[in-house]
Amino acid sequence: MSERVVICECFARDGLQHEPGFVPTAQKVALVERFAELGFSRVEATSYSNPKVVPQFSDASEVLAVLKRRPGVYYKATCANLKAVERALADRDAGIGVNEISLLVSATESHSQRNLKSSRAEQWARITEMARAASGKFRLIGVVSVAFGCPFEGAVDPGVVMADVRRFAELGVAHVALGDTTGHGDPRSIAALFGRVVADLREVTPIAHLHDTRGTGLANCVAALDAGVRHFDSSFGGVGGHPAQVKYGGGYTGNVCTEDLVAMFEAMGVDTGLDLDRLIDVARLCEETLGRQLFGKVTRTGLGLAAETAHA
Repeated sequence: MSERVVICECFARDGLQHEPGFVPTAQKVALVERFAELGFSRVEATSYSNPKVVPQFSDASEVLAVLKRRPGVYYKATCANLKAVERALADRDAGIGVNEISLLVSATESHSQRNLKSSRAEQWARITEMARAASGKFRLIGVVSVAFGCPFEGAVDPGVVMADVRRFAELGVAHVALGDTTGHGDPRSIAALFGRVVADLREVTPIAHLHDTRGTGLANCVAALDAGVRHFDSSFGGVGGHPAQVKYGGGYTGNVCTEDLVAMFEAMGVDTGLDLDRLIDVARLCEETLGRQLFGKVTRTGLGLAAETAHA
């Protein structure tokens, strides 16, 4: 293999936050453990969201209390405000915490108000507090949502996104995800913006968090790869997006589908480090968990050249 990528499996957080029905705690735990067993070195485990806004994660601490950890795996929780970071610190002090948390900002005022209930200035003030409180205790992941287009404001100035990435770096946040939150990106815009991050901010590890809302997800991942990105987020079955109670973007904003992304990368000769023999079994487990057929294509067709390439 000439290249290696790191994929973060987001089904148990970004995927489930879009689901209106509560997934039992034991099932969440089983899924996260299966993802780690499959070879993911980064797994979204839960979110410290306000249970009144996102009831799906009202059991965040309960999940973490019984989750069996694998050495070398980063288990991530999403934190939208200082109270969420304080919950993460409390669980850490209790010996059940995650080792990675994400801090969220939106690239536009309208999305910030809808998704985070705050202005951009207010959210950046929160992030500064959050980063100080969490520094040295977790690996910090910055997230810039709607980086490639906003469902409320349309086009987003790449300069604003670059400034946000720099602000994260100045706070000591070395990993930053650019989110194509409602799938407005195309291969050229993806390559251009990630190319700027790679060239101008060498201290930052960029992460491509891309959505397949308009069918461009896999093409955009290849564009990010060609621009120098080696960290990607995806979700089994292509599920996920905004919280079920916070609708925008036409209601469907699904993530890039993990099994299809892995099959594509492996067929290209890009090593994902995952167990391909069990990949589709886990994809089907995700379908069983939600009780419906999801969006993965290779779940129906098989891995094809990806499996042949991996076992050559």
